[in-house]
Amino acid sequence: MVVVTPEGTPNPNAVKFTLDRPATDGRPVTFRAGSDPADSPLGHAIFQLDGVTNVFMTADFVSVTKEPDAAWDDLLPAVIEAIEQHFGA
Repeated sequence: MVVVTPEGTPNPNAVKFTLDRPATDGRPVTFRAGSDPADSPLGHAIFQLDGVTNVFMTADFVSVTKEPDAAWDDLLPAVIEAIEQHFGA
């Protein structure tokens, strides 16, 4: 099971999700509107969540940016679930 640790950032609309394993195959990936789902299945899954505007992945973390009116109370568990499902939890 993947261990996911959410951490706040200076931007109240962004949260960093640190993982206990690499988030990508070694290259940074940014997923936003217009990105090809084949480029990043994990980025695509998170981006599909209501309120998410950008997903950035590199090394051992995923950074998620949300719309100002979206609530982290709803998004945090959904993002963690998407990450766990991606890694087969």
